[in-house]
Amino acid sequence: MMTLVSGNKPPALGIPGLSIANGFAAVGNPLMTKVLLIEDDAETAEEITAELTDRGFDVEWSANGIEGLDRARSSRPDAMIVDRLLPGMDGLTVIETLRKEQVRTPVLVLSALGAVNDRVRGLRMGGDDYLTKPFAVVELVARIEALLRRPVESRETTLRVGPLELDLIERTAKRGDRVIDLLPREFRLLEYMMQHSDQLLTRAMLLEEVWHYKFVPTTNLVDVHMGRLRHKVDGPDETPMIQNVRGAGFILRAAA
Repeated sequence: MMTLVSGNKPPALGIPGLSIANGFAAVGNPLMTKVLLIEDDAETAEEITAELTDRGFDVEWSANGIEGLDRARSSRPDAMIVDRLLPGMDGLTVIETLRKEQVRTPVLVLSALGAVNDRVRGLRMGGDDYLTKPFAVVELVARIEALLRRPVESRETTLRVGPLELDLIERTAKRGDRVIDLLPREFRLLEYMMQHSDQLLTRAMLLEEVWHYKFVPTTNLVDVHMGRLRHKVDGPDETPMIQNVRGAGFILRAAA
């Protein structure tokens, strides 16, 4: 987990290739995917920027809500990361203002406020995803990559496959009227499978997308979690939805 600390005026970020001008940090390769980070805590901003630049993103950083709004208008980033509590203008107001101006750039909201009502408000104000502090930077990167893969018009917060329903805001799952109690990793695994229903998902794919492995370890991790998930999703008298394709992987299929 990253350790988040409060800060006032941001110091210069010690990241190779990163320049500071009027409170903004930028990496100047126009061919890269551009991410605008609006975050007033310099330590947090440095960790996020370092990880994103290592992954090949072009990162611009602003420590102020008003300046961040101006930068969003002028630089046209491919994605944005916006903290809720900012000097000058709070993050949700920044997002709401951009949405009123018909700016559809995907936005990941960062906040120390993790209650359901806080997440709902962040999404209803125009955020596309919501990450609660403290968090692992690798998860933030994965969420940004997922937002960039999502069509701009898509703002779904509920996934449905047959009788299966997953609420991405309240983090709840149901099959018909039956509530499914999922652990966080099981929720993420089911979310990924529902996003790719009727597709064969190999163990390597699941390890990379759900566990963020960049190599395939010798482990039965996927099988153990999949066994637990199947037990929860497919009840005794229900048509199985999660299918094991021997030697290949798993498929989630809609069921009546």
